[in-house]
Amino acid sequence: MTTYESEVTTRRTFAIISHPDAGKTTLTEKLLLFGGAIREAGTVKGRKNSKHAMSDWMEIEKQRGISVTSSVLEFQYDGYHVNILDTPGHEDFSEDTYRTLTAADSATMLIDAAKGVEAQTKKLFKVCKMRGIPIFTFMNKLDRQGRDPFELMEELEELLGIRSYPVNWPIGMGQSFAGVYDRKEKRLELYNPNNPKDIDVISVIGPDDPKIDEVIGDAGLVAQFREEIELLDVAGDEFDEKQIKEGHLTPIFFGSAVSSFGVQTFLNHFLKLSPYPTPRESSNGVIDPLEYKHFSGFVFKIQANMNPAHRDRVAFLRITSGTFKRGMNVNHVRTGKSLKLNQPTQFLAQSREIIEEAYAGDIIGLFDPGTFRIGDTLVEGANFEFDEMPHFSPEHFSVITVKEALKHKSFEKGLQQLTEEGAIQLFKTYNRHTEQQIVGVVGVLQFEVLEYRLKHEYHVDIQLERLPFSFARWVDGEGEAMETFKRMQRNLVTDRDGRIVVLFENDFQMRTAIDKYPDLQFFENSFFKSRV
Repeated sequence: MTTYESEVTTRRTFAIISHPDAGKTTLTEKLLLFGGAIREAGTVKGRKNSKHAMSDWMEIEKQRGISVTSSVLEFQYDGYHVNILDTPGHEDFSEDTYRTLTAADSATMLIDAAKGVEAQTKKLFKVCKMRGIPIFTFMNKLDRQGRDPFELMEELEELLGIRSYPVNWPIGMGQSFAGVYDRKEKRLELYNPNNPKDIDVISVIGPDDPKIDEVIGDAGLVAQFREEIELLDVAGDEFDEKQIKEGHLTPIFFGSAVSSFGVQTFLNHFLKLSPYPTPRESSNGVIDPLEYKHFSGFVFKIQANMNPAHRDRVAFLRITSGTFKRGMNVNHVRTGKSLKLNQPTQFLAQSREIIEEAYAGDIIGLFDPGTFRIGDTLVEGANFEFDEMPHFSPEHFSVITVKEALKHKSFEKGLQQLTEEGAIQLFKTYNRHTEQQIVGVVGVLQFEVLEYRLKHEYHVDIQLERLPFSFARWVDGEGEAMETFKRMQRNLVTDRDGRIVVLFENDFQMRTAIDKYPDLQFFENSFFKSRV
């Protein structure tokens, strides 16, 4: 195996998805601890002077105790080069999460064992399912009283339509939680409630080994455990690596992220079972990183002001094939220009360092003076483009104005940068005497983040006036039908590329317009791929 092949096959790039408060940021930090990337985990919801989660670097995240933007975390572990994409759990920031998932080769689905599959988990799972990527499940908070493990497995199948194979199985739960049994490795990991990090690992010949009776000490608990294992062996799904890689079977791991119990076991299994960088569809066909050795990659995220002192802007690039070298020249396919990439960085959330090279599967940051857009393809050699980024119709709209006229220049700069990084969608009124700017977002909390960031990053105070619309549809057509539509239809706006968009208050209004103009096409996004 060549150096390039070994570099690619030891890469693991995955996203963590969950409903808010399932413990996602905590799990992320424990993985970083095991990887030696940090020495001490932060607190997700800490007081003013306490440490904050390493992945929550934005000031508003620290104050609110939530993740509002995806972050990239990279570390080495046991010969693997791991890239974690930590995504916002809150549904109001789902568009950022959806785009980030396009850069992942697999996903870890974190579920609160007391609550089961929740709404946001279902939404994010669907995106993973559409992409056909492997999904690994971590049932969290086993040290608290939760639901029956069989119920949780049944819910995965009923609500998500995915079969499951528990790699390990809990002995007890909540106050009676005694540990987990690893079905693949045939070993027992004992839980010590007084010191959860102190994990005794005992090799056994199987679930009937008398050692289990000795160390657990509770005959009823052990008997229940053996019955459950027997039921799994007889009626449960068999372990099937092919089914896992195709996203049809999810391996389940039980543990507690906050106490670090089961996290390292999960990491060890995950790295062996999860895929190295996968092939990607492009305008030139499938790009397989092991066969296509030229550099290529796509921008899936842009973040302004990661370093407030420098007011900089970073484009996050997923490398899909080849080797990236600092200072190399690449083709920027959308603009047709050649770029020299001099300051590539890798990340630990907000922290970053200049790197000399990177490989397929890696996520690198590129200094962005305003050159890049989300979805841009960069290539070495032949020109081609990767599939477009997911892009969703906003559901909430507000007219936005600046309070102080003297701040207009900073206001426009802030709006432009936040639009380009995908934090908001910006529209302008069409055919009106007084032009207005309208902000569209997927979730209302994005308005609060917009207001906060404009104030703290661009020193601009804004006024938001909510509008009654719930749908935006891009309109495509030509000739008299389009001219009549533009003349007669109310609530028309244009997007940042000048394309016509119509805003509707409700589904009835939208259906009426579609029926009235059969020669026009109405689309849910600006890429004209998802017709209503």
